[in-house]
Amino acid sequence: MSWTDRALIAALTRLLPTRRRLGLLVTPATILRWHGQLAARRWTTQPARPGRPAFPAGLRALVVRLATENPSWGYRRIQGELAGLGYRIGASTVWKILHAAGIDPAPRRIGPSWAQFLRAQARAILACDLLHLDTITLHRLYAFLVIEHANRRVHILGVTAHPTGAWLTQLVRNLCFDLDDTRRRFRFLIRDRDAKFTAQFDTVFTDRRRPRHQNAGAGASGQRDRRTLRRLRPTRTPRPHP
Repeated sequence: MSWTDRALIAALTRLLPTRRRLGLLVTPATILRWHGQLAARRWTTQPARPGRPAFPAGLRALVVRLATENPSWGYRRIQGELAGLGYRIGASTVWKILHAAGIDPAPRRIGPSWAQFLRAQARAILACDLLHLDTITLHRLYAFLVIEHANRRVHILGVTAHPTGAWLTQLVRNLCFDLDDTRRRFRFLIRDRDAKFTAQFDTVFTDRRRPRHQNAGAGASGQRDRRTLRRLRPTRTPRPHP
């Protein structure tokens, strides 16, 4: 079968009733594989041209040795030491060499690792990201999800073809309201540097750390709030300045 035949079968399969799909010559897994190949042919870009030649192995070993024997040295400090030895190399190149060797930046080398931090603070960590989905017509949709690190619970907050910063901000605001109802608190948020994560997006989580006033008429808690307000009430009401 040609690609035209495969695309036609994949598009018409969803219109057939379930009992008629059993008599097709292909299985549902085959149709999904065709769809994945079509999406790959549409979105896959040409491989980039090779860049600069690799640095000598001896220089790479020297950079790794300096970082290992001096945990408090950063990339620029290592670059300066190499310049004193006669090696002209940029700080970004030093970073690439250490990153490829699995060596963290200087502050992380003398403290807990990233994996240790995630294990220790799992109950206080949220992570969010945008995932893209390709439909049968090769239209791209974006799904925004948030995951709780402690229990791996995933919250799919919304799906749209045109994600914006305001849309993401409103979704996380609704999520924060739901988390407040269940009395769950989180201190850390992991996200990438996508431009759609605006300053208003971060403000939603920053404001959530501030204390919220509860309803003063809600049972015993409301009575405690009223007593606190009476105790902290000023002796006179200040007059506002003109």
